[in-house]
Amino acid sequence: MIGRRLTGVEQTNTLKALQILRVRVGTWRLVAKALGFQPGVLKNVRHRYKCVSFNMASAVARLVGVPFDDVVTGRWPPPGSCPHCGHVAESYPIANSPR
Repeated sequence: MIGRRLTGVEQTNTLKALQILRVRVGTWRLVAKALGFQPGVLKNVRHRYKCVSFNMASAVARLVGVPFDDVVTGRWPPPGSCPHCGHVAESYPIANSPR
């Protein structure tokens, strides 16, 4: 997979995952540190001066503990989660709820 370039959709999905990490971690500087990148690299990616690299998407997947494909296909964060923080609302079965 060395040298593999992410498609535009994969880059967009990785950027969404990065945004969720920023909310969870607190600052872009801390996200960059956790991923092992310089803050300037992350800033360039966020502002689309540079493309999201395969290595960056891999680092995001490792950090959140999901398969690489989940990040680049948009399965992480899961569908239905908050687009800002990634929180997934608890689902309660209405039919079996006490009255």
